[in-house]
Amino acid sequence: MSQSRDEIINHIFSLYRDHGDLEYGERVTITEHCLQCAVFAERAGADQTMIATAFLHDIGHFVHGLDEDIAERGIDGCHEEAGAAALQQWFGAEVCEPVRLHVPAKRYLCSTDPDYFDTLSPASVLSLQVQGGPFSDSECSAFEQNPHYQRAIELRRFDELGKEPDMQTPDFEYYRPMLERLISQPV
Repeated sequence: MSQSRDEIINHIFSLYRDHGDLEYGERVTITEHCLQCAVFAERAGADQTMIATAFLHDIGHFVHGLDEDIAERGIDGCHEEAGAAALQQWFGAEVCEPVRLHVPAKRYLCSTDPDYFDTLSPASVLSLQVQGGPFSDSECSAFEQNPHYQRAIELRRFDELGKEPDMQTPDFEYYRPMLERLISQPV
């Protein structure tokens, strides 16, 4: 059954409303984090696709069906894979691939950028351990073969910034026009 763009976006926004107040080891909720990442992307002059991707990048936390304290229990929820799988029913690779790759991008940056690890929050350091740790040289080379790896790195840098308690952000509706333009499924 085909959905209208409004129905799709309303569904996405309802996921944030219903589950986004969860905290996942950061000093902000998932919704606050995603909105902040989008703001940082916009402030950096990113294109609208990246801004929307920054807003959507952690949607996997809402759909993977696991508790948010799993990293403390040594479990990787693979939220990046769950999020990309959920989004691909509506969005193309330009959105879904950076979402899918934002955890590998963290692992890559921890291997290739000597200063990057110091930017990670304690929760991100913990999740890095369960996500496999920094990439090996061969994993870095394989990651660089993906045509979306640069966009994933760009997204990852916004991901590290979006952890500011009490930061003012636009509401969901601010992102509706960007999301509408990116929906690729027939409506």
